[in-house]
Amino acid sequence: MYFDGFNRFWAMLIKEFIQLRRDRVSLATMISVPLMQLILFGYAINTTPRHMTTAVLIQEQSDVEREILAALSNTSFFDVRKVMHSEEEAEKALRSGEVLFIVEIPVGFERSLRRGDTPALLVSADASDPVAAASALGALDGVIQTALVRARIIAPTPPSKAVFEIRQHRRYNPAGDSQLNIVPGLLGSILTMTTLIFTSLSVTRETERGTMESLLAMPIKPVEIMLGKICPYVVVAFVQAVLITSGGYFLFGVPIVGNLIVLFSFLILFITANLSIGFTFSTLAHNQLQAVQMSMMFFLPNLLLSGFMFPFSGMPYWAQFLGECLPLTHFLRIVRGVMLKGAGFSDLSHEGLAMAVLMLIAMSIAVSRFQRTLD
Repeated sequence: MYFDGFNRFWAMLIKEFIQLRRDRVSLATMISVPLMQLILFGYAINTTPRHMTTAVLIQEQSDVEREILAALSNTSFFDVRKVMHSEEEAEKALRSGEVLFIVEIPVGFERSLRRGDTPALLVSADASDPVAAASALGALDGVIQTALVRARIIAPTPPSKAVFEIRQHRRYNPAGDSQLNIVPGLLGSILTMTTLIFTSLSVTRETERGTMESLLAMPIKPVEIMLGKICPYVVVAFVQAVLITSGGYFLFGVPIVGNLIVLFSFLILFITANLSIGFTFSTLAHNQLQAVQMSMMFFLPNLLLSGFMFPFSGMPYWAQFLGECLPLTHFLRIVRGVMLKGAGFSDLSHEGLAMAVLMLIAMSIAVSRFQRTLD
């Protein structure tokens, strides 16, 4: 009796292993998800940002200014991308997200130092991500001290009193409120998850229910089928976005400084890009479980590499490159730029172009794959 029970158990065990071997997507998911998490959390995730994009606004040329510029370039916290000479140029770069810090060296700074006064450096920081801004601002004092020692303004030993002052201007989130950073990010992450899952199930659901044959018999092109399936989800996702944006404004006090037309225009582009990716997954999957697994495999890197959970500047360059290939990365910059900074179309044109390219690539693959599915 016990021997017969063991035989039945053994047969069931062998059957499950065979079934698992045939379901290659599920097997690949079980193996790749732990490896992906290990690699991303071990190498890519860093809560101490480095190489923050920085611009220096110099009002006059002097030895001190050159030493400060060199010291900022040599530290691992700052990555000096531009040297500017007008406040309008610096303001536009900060609002568009081109740089995260503006270090302004005012007129007469070196002269005041040599006379023994206490001049001030003005540092404007994009504090829409308060974690990233805080760590870099904390290191700035030591960087300037090193520059003044090299310029022989102060001695290597610590001075008895402060010889300069750093006036920090935390833009867009002066209080460091975490809701102002998280709630706009939730708009993109929630839409990514829902649009991927809903659309990835569209074709596989038709196949499992046996209604794909009806579509094949209709005089309709693959691109028309795809657009017909995507458009209803665009409307649903748009309603979700309105609910999340309204909840962030009324419940958490997240401001909407910019134009809603700008926000919702980019929102439609973002939704369409994710729906096209989800539709591609639906043409690859053989059943609804595989479609959901593919969607979650794509959603995990979006969540970790977009700058939503961890500072984007703290990631190594290879992780930032992967993040730039994800729609959520660009949409987070757009939604934070519009809601917190008041950015417009011209300020966010680079991010919008990147999303449009990703959308066209995903849509082309989806149409191609769907054509093969119909064949």
